[in-house]
Amino acid sequence: MIQVLRTIFLAALSVLVPVTGARAQEDMVAVSIVNGWQMADGSHVAALKFVLADGWKTYWRAPGEAGIPPQFVWRGSRNLARAEIEWPTPKQTMTNGMRTIGYEHVLVLPLRLTPERVGQPITLSVDMEIGVCSDICVPVSLTVTQPLDGGQRRPDPQIAAALAARPYTQAEAGVGRVACKVSPIEGGGVHLVAEVDVAAMGAQEMVVVETGNPALWVTQAESVRQGNRLRAEAEIFHAEGRGFMLDRGGLRLTILSTGDAVDIRGCPAG
Repeated sequence: MIQVLRTIFLAALSVLVPVTGARAQEDMVAVSIVNGWQMADGSHVAALKFVLADGWKTYWRAPGEAGIPPQFVWRGSRNLARAEIEWPTPKQTMTNGMRTIGYEHVLVLPLRLTPERVGQPITLSVDMEIGVCSDICVPVSLTVTQPLDGGQRRPDPQIAAALAARPYTQAEAGVGRVACKVSPIEGGGVHLVAEVDVAAMGAQEMVVVETGNPALWVTQAESVRQGNRLRAEAEIFHAEGRGFMLDRGGLRLTILSTGDAVDIRGCPAG
């Protein structure tokens, strides 16, 4: 298994090239802040807008076999207590023979912002590291900053459309039994078997497993459907080879397909 991980890592590195200069970044992706609107409780809905050049794509929060996971830091913001990202449903694509998960053309990424002081304006500042890919994959570092107009109350259509494009919740999708079995494997990791009772919503079904712990690395799950039951198997390792406790409540299973998607939070013992 360690050799498999090394092979995947080296394959990812082989298609990475450094980006140099703001102009080079703009040729691939342009990022801006969409002001959005203020909610009745004083929170603010805004968005990051990514416009990708033709033939380029960027990644979802779990990027797949060889993608670059995006990172966002909000420390330069003013009057911001918390920022939550609402991810629209991504698409599965192939990059150099490996399956990746992300977006093409234009991505509007909604943000739910909680101010430190309700009634006072928020200045949103985001330092981000993202990956953009075409025939090559390029790590890009960007910073965008903008004061937000708290006087706006009407929802922005492009942000509203992105919010509507999120995966279904368990209740919305009619998910039944969800259960996970965990067993130790050689190398200090664990083998996870997840079973979800849910009707198929499209072809090319894929279960993405996330742990909520950034120190853990999850292999791409192998997914098999049997009637209304979807079964997925994956292996989980600590990035530094350490032992770890797996928090079942922190597990997140996302079922992607050519049709709809489902977001499942937590996976009890089965």
